[in-house]
Amino acid sequence: MRIAVYAFDGITMFHLAAPLLVFGEVGRQGLAEGWDPVVWTLDGRGIRTVEGPRVEGVRGPDAVDDADLLVFPSWPSDLPPTEAALTGRIRSAQARGSQVAGLCLGAFPVVDSGLLDGRDVVTHWGAAEQLARRRPQVRVDPGALYLDHGDVLTSAGTASAIDACLHIVRSQLGSAAAATVARNLVVAPHREGDQAQYVDRPMPQPGGVGHLAPTMDWALAHLDHPLTVDELAAHARMSRRNFTRRFAEVTGTTPARWVMARRLDEARRLLETTTWPVARIATDCGFTSVVTFRQNFIATYATTPTSYRQRFSLPQR
Repeated sequence: MRIAVYAFDGITMFHLAAPLLVFGEVGRQGLAEGWDPVVWTLDGRGIRTVEGPRVEGVRGPDAVDDADLLVFPSWPSDLPPTEAALTGRIRSAQARGSQVAGLCLGAFPVVDSGLLDGRDVVTHWGAAEQLARRRPQVRVDPGALYLDHGDVLTSAGTASAIDACLHIVRSQLGSAAAATVARNLVVAPHREGDQAQYVDRPMPQPGGVGHLAPTMDWALAHLDHPLTVDELAAHARMSRRNFTRRFAEVTGTTPARWVMARRLDEARRLLETTTWPVARIATDCGFTSVVTFRQNFIATYATTPTSYRQRFSLPQR
């Protein structure tokens, strides 16, 4: 498995190290031969990382010619367009049968190559909208940890690169090999959930928007109530039809979806900051049953409330 990892001036040491560490561990553990990744740059010269240290002894573009896996671990934070020379090498590598992986912002050069047109792609959640605007031909999934189409793989932000690299090990060498690598790196062999859990979605601040502000504030203070559209419209002293239309204009969504999102926001906060039983949180957030709460939580965050609490709960005194 010949692996070529692209580097550029200003790359972070973590992003560059992630694929080198995971794939290098395959060889160090004697799980397979040839898993020795090489670093390359477009001009074959060393680079300086954003933290300061330089990386020397890199290869030039010829490293791509015989690579089985071409990895882009990141991309400059200002997201410049990808040079034609680089997109050409990406397309040529894929045409020869090489797998291409764009990790975190590394999805940008891969998407620029056109290989993912008409397919799903993921990147760091903070850059998902920019990627969608940049290449309307792709479908950007802001939630997944990684997406593998076989020939092309993309992953979400930062630590998700490790998940994606372990997935590649698992796909090539099996679950036992991936588990061995993960165990030696002291990381989970397969993380549960997706990056929707990590997206910053703060609770709306009091004050709301325009004429609907008092009703939205009232709803936030009464999440343990049913909060039907008729109730919200009555509080706003509007007809149901007019309220629904106006609410969509102001928030971009329906009252029911907005209320559900706020219930789940509050549930996340309580899971992180309290030791309340899940049943109490479900009731306090207005869910009719624990089952309904779990179903909606899993559908939104791709993990259970209990697993979410284990990962994100604050230390309790």
